[in-house]
Amino acid sequence: MSDSVSFESVEGLRGTGKSTLAPMLASARDAVLVPTVPSAYRALRREVDRLGNAEARMCFYLSALFTAADQIQRYLSAGTPVVVESYFARCLANHRAFGADLSVPLPPGIPRPVTYYLVCAEGERQGRLARRDKPVSRWDALAEITGEKITDAYASFPMHRVNTTGLTPDEVLRAVLSTHPQGEQANADTQHVAAHPHLLPSVPCRTEGAYGA
Repeated sequence: MSDSVSFESVEGLRGTGKSTLAPMLASARDAVLVPTVPSAYRALRREVDRLGNAEARMCFYLSALFTAADQIQRYLSAGTPVVVESYFARCLANHRAFGADLSVPLPPGIPRPVTYYLVCAEGERQGRLARRDKPVSRWDALAEITGEKITDAYASFPMHRVNTTGLTPDEVLRAVLSTHPQGEQANADTQHVAAHPHLLPSVPCRTEGAYGA
C-alpha cells in the first residue's frame, strides 16, 4: 500500500459528531466510506443487540470488523482512500466498559488508520443526543452510564483529540483536515490521546461489575 493512500477513522462517545463528520471527511478526501458492520451482518446485529451478553456482542462486532478490514485492505491496495465511522477502538473500549471479560490482541496485518477522537462538552453532547430522533437501545443507555470507563479505555489507543464543542460540522472538518497525514498536529485544538501514533495495541478486557438491563 502506498503511503499516500489514506485510511482514517472517526471515534468518540455518542453525540460527539462521528456520524456527521465521517461522510464529510470521506467526501473531502475523495475516499470510500466503508461501513464497519457489513450488510450481511445487519439482520443478526439487531438480534445480538437485544441480548444482554457483552462477550457475545463483542465477538459479533469483532467478526464484523475483521470482515470490514478485508474490504478496507482491498480498497487501500487498489489505491483508494478509506474513511470509517469507528473501528476496533470503539468495539474494544465499549465492551471493556460494558464488562466483557476477554483479551483480544489484534493481528499485525490489519489496516491501521489515522484516528480522530471527537470530544464535546457534556452539556452540549447531551443536548445533541436529546435532539436525535431515533430509539435508544439498552447498549446506548449503558454507554451513557459507563461513559467515564469508555473514555478511560479509549485512552489506550493512538488517536488525535478534536474538540467539537461549539463548532459547526464544517469547522470540525477543517480542524481534522489541518492534521498532518502522518499524525503531526497542525491545529491547537488537537492533541495525541495516546503516546504511540502508529500502533493499535490490544486492549485487555476485564470484568468491571454488573451492567444491568
